Amino acid sequence: MLAFTVPEMTCSHCQSTIEKAIHQLDNAAEISVDLASHRVDVVSETSTAGAIIAALKSAGYDSRPAEI
Repeated sequence: MLAFTVPEMTCSHCQSTIEKAIHQLDNAAEISVDLASHRVDVVSETSTAGAIIAALKSAGYDSRPAEI
């Protein structure tokens, strides 16, 4: 599992945008979002942390790895 902190993620629209960005990398990825803690957990067979961070950056969100 990969975990990320996305400080600017504050609403369901943000959540949807982030999920779409990750699914463009891996449509089969399992994504769990916690808006209150600004945390995104991803289980992916094909995507790396760096690729996910880049995809989120392209979608307009800064992110960083979070503690698992």
